[in-house]
Amino acid sequence: MSAAGSTAPIWTPDPAWTAAAAITRFAAAAGRRAGLDLSAYDDLLAWSVRDLDGFWGSIADFFDLGLGAGTVLADARMPGASWFPGARLNYAAQALRHGLDPARAAEVAVTAVGESGDTTTLTWDQLHAAVGAFAGTLRGLGVQPGDRVAGYLPNVPETVIAFLATASIGAVWSACAQDYAAAGAAARFAQLAPVVLVAADGYRWNGRALDRRAEVTELRRLLPSLRATVYVRNLGLDPPASAVAGQSLSWEQAVAAPSQPRTAPADFDAPLWVLFSSGTTGRPKGIVHGHGGIVAEHCKMLGLHLDLGPGRPLFWYTSTNWMMWNVVASGLLVGAPIVLYDGSPTYPDPLRLWRVAADHQAAVLGVSPGYLAASGRAGLHPGAELDLRSLRTLGVTGAPLTAAPYAWVRDRVGRHVQTASTSGGTDVASGFAGSSPITPVWAGEISAPMLGVALESWDDHGRPRTGQVGELVVTRPMPSMPLGFWDDPDGKRYRDAYFATWPGTWRHGDWVEITDRGSVIVTGRSDATLNRHGVRLGSADIYTAIETLPEIQDSLVIGAELGDGGYWLVLFVVLAGNTELTEELAAAITTRIRALTSPRHVPDDVIAVPGLPHTRTGKRLEVPVKRLIQGHPLDEVAGADAVDDYAALARFSAYSGGQGRSRRP
Repeated sequence: MSAAGSTAPIWTPDPAWTAAAAITRFAAAAGRRAGLDLSAYDDLLAWSVRDLDGFWGSIADFFDLGLGAGTVLADARMPGASWFPGARLNYAAQALRHGLDPARAAEVAVTAVGESGDTTTLTWDQLHAAVGAFAGTLRGLGVQPGDRVAGYLPNVPETVIAFLATASIGAVWSACAQDYAAAGAAARFAQLAPVVLVAADGYRWNGRALDRRAEVTELRRLLPSLRATVYVRNLGLDPPASAVAGQSLSWEQAVAAPSQPRTAPADFDAPLWVLFSSGTTGRPKGIVHGHGGIVAEHCKMLGLHLDLGPGRPLFWYTSTNWMMWNVVASGLLVGAPIVLYDGSPTYPDPLRLWRVAADHQAAVLGVSPGYLAASGRAGLHPGAELDLRSLRTLGVTGAPLTAAPYAWVRDRVGRHVQTASTSGGTDVASGFAGSSPITPVWAGEISAPMLGVALESWDDHGRPRTGQVGELVVTRPMPSMPLGFWDDPDGKRYRDAYFATWPGTWRHGDWVEITDRGSVIVTGRSDATLNRHGVRLGSADIYTAIETLPEIQDSLVIGAELGDGGYWLVLFVVLAGNTELTEELAAAITTRIRALTSPRHVPDDVIAVPGLPHTRTGKRLEVPVKRLIQGHPLDEVAGADAVDDYAALARFSAYSGGQGRSRRP
């Protein structure tokens, strides 16, 4: 059942913020150009998807991207859309230009906070010098446009510098965090045949220093294409002997000759980076994005939707595995200082990310739904304990955000803070739906589709629907849609991933409802749909119903079609503290689900487990667990490198074929 219309907005735009916001200025400028009144978000959105040429041409002008006055969208086919033909730009040049103003050269561009509390800052001038120096080193190693540079690195300044240097010369960047073992990193990087590896000695997590030098050595062995390795002493450890033999050098050597970066103009669709899917099933997909599409899309998302710019720092908790790291780096595109944090988000206590945001006056803080839940369980009151007056937006992504945390943010963080739940994906390195300074927020809902995104909810027959759950589709191209998949010369894997169901229309694989008021509710992955007696149910509805029960720490609901023709709807729970799953607690859980959703949502069984697996970006593994229950072998379901707790995933093999099922629907 839709929540639309059931409540008043939990947050409404602040008139002072709205008046000064970049999206307000953009709407006025674009409206004058189009001869329209675009001051209301609904009107601006409708125009932005109706007139893609006018909208993206206005984005290029507003953010001074230097793309000229030529054709904007030469071919609107999906896949294969052609944007800004003949235009040339370079991501790194766009990111670094904000520090060319002598008045801003001494301003802080990058702040990096380590788990141990140590803090490093780079001014724009220092960032320029380091990027120029590292780019010079890459050129000296023979790196050419189109070559690949890989980073086996934590979320530290060296990662930003290496990425920008790579982009500046037209080479292609790809990164992987060091919680991946060498084999997991090689499963990604080996596809690219990188010529240079930038690798750290290790990282810190939960108060421990984790030495990864042996993994670096093994990774080098698994990447025969390497010409050189640059070694970053993040923990201050000496490189192993094998890491200094041949063409290897230290980070200090690589940036020893500071210089202004020389950026090579690239075609709008020249490859910028390769992001990899989580790889929970099959070989990780290498998703290729281009310089121009990412610059345009990220300027829109960060500059308009999040209202970032000079003096308004961006801090989003992420690792280098996740596309949100790339989004954070793109804060530089709009001149916003960026804040990096490397370590556990709850070490030494759950207040850690709130404290970093307060210390560095973040205008935008990005977290996961899980972190909000942990903050609530810990009884935190960040708004009272810390100075969060600079915080305007709390971004939340990685999984659907249920209704309860919205009120917690209002009451415990600040009424001035907008909770901006966002839905997007690595596939487009951006968002499909989100918020802005001029959109209200309803608890449990995402404010609206993002500008330029022709988002619809379709039924099985490809018909748009409102007020009901359907497939999330995008009916018109976005500039940041992939150039393609790596090692997919005929484009078949790419087409099969997004366009096989409805040729010419992007099917993302999420269940989504667009409400009567235009807000968006994401209910989960469509390939993990719950289907009770032919009625499709969203797993998010069940999570919402039980999230406030103090006895439940984590949960996973699975609906599995079984080989005997039966269907098993089962709720797995991780219980808090020393709680036991008694008959009374199980009854309380099912009663709550029945009362807050419907009788169809009530699981056949509630089963307590010691832990639940997630992707390395914190997403629930509904599909792999469903496949284990359906009898698929563990090694076909997910690789160990793609899961945060592989042993927890393996335990679900015990439920193969519905073992443990006590009732039949």
